[in-house]
Amino acid sequence: MRVIKGKPLMDGFIRALGMMSGTSLDGVDAAMIETDGIRIAGFGRSAYAAYGDNEAHVLHAALGRWQGGEGVAEAAALSVAAHAGLAADFPEAELVGYHGQTLAHDPKGRGTHQAGDGAALARALGRPVVWDFRSEDVRQGGEGAPLAPFFHWACAHWAVGQGHLPQAPVAFLNLGGVGNITWVDPSAAGPEAPGACLAFDTGPANAPVNDLMRARLGRERDEGGALALSGTVSESVIGGFLAHPYFTRLPPKSLDRDDFSSLSTAVADLSDADAAATLTEATAAAVGAGMAFMPRPPATLLVCGGGRHNRAMMAALARRVAAEVVPVEAAGLDGDMIEAQAFGWLAVRVLRGLPTSGPETTGAPAPVCGGRISYP
Repeated sequence: MRVIKGKPLMDGFIRALGMMSGTSLDGVDAAMIETDGIRIAGFGRSAYAAYGDNEAHVLHAALGRWQGGEGVAEAAALSVAAHAGLAADFPEAELVGYHGQTLAHDPKGRGTHQAGDGAALARALGRPVVWDFRSEDVRQGGEGAPLAPFFHWACAHWAVGQGHLPQAPVAFLNLGGVGNITWVDPSAAGPEAPGACLAFDTGPANAPVNDLMRARLGRERDEGGALALSGTVSESVIGGFLAHPYFTRLPPKSLDRDDFSSLSTAVADLSDADAAATLTEATAAAVGAGMAFMPRPPATLLVCGGGRHNRAMMAALARRVAAEVVPVEAAGLDGDMIEAQAFGWLAVRVLRGLPTSGPETTGAPAPVCGGRISYP
């Protein structure tokens, strides 16, 4: 990519750094990708920087708050500093995709709030930064989430070309703080083509279990699902959970991290092990409910995010889903970095004015090119 007066020209493949800090609030992922915003030419280096206890406390304190709320400025400044520190290790990046830190998400009400100033990050890095990916989609009537689905189409298209997947529909399940699923047809002409993608948030994922572990045991997560595997699922809690109207609502649809806070209340009287088992099963049950909306049953469910390391979670998914359930590495992809890679790929699409979301992924009435570009 050639650069004139700090502004990139939009030709050929671009080396982009995607950066993501999810609602699980564990740290920042960064991953290089080379792309023209449609095809994936190759994947590059990646890195992860965990938040320290004080940083995690600042972010947790700002959850659910909007611009100007108590603690938001501190969380935004922390986000920029943490991302700048990690991005400095990637001098080869010509463009940076910065998601920011989601603090609140209410697409049919106040909108969506990702804390962090991309212009400040661009100044700190001396490189162009694409950011604020979700707001335009919400302004145009979409849910603003999930945004990885178009990239999932690109990943499936790449994996077919590499011989890792057959030319057939497949589903990607990302288990971060909230779960989201994408059904993709890699034979479609592009991710915005009708019938190429269907995506929606399935329900809570790692957030309730992580919050339980932090509150009761002072740990960040149920490592490997060990605690959940030692417990017994409360079927009455699962039944009440699945009665929530969200699960019969047609997609596209999206959630805030705390939309199912009642689930934590429902397990309050259970032992630590039984509560962990029940919250883990709830995640899988939500995914199982979501499979009813797939255009055609996928043969394979490719699991991304931290949840794929949780043996209790993967076993529960295998019970609840009528498809082969495997980590996304089975398709030659990196399940820890796929969301970070997505925002590098999306950054290039924004640079080129290509759609980043559409009717079948966020419910926007037409394809939307979201995101802002800040130059240093």
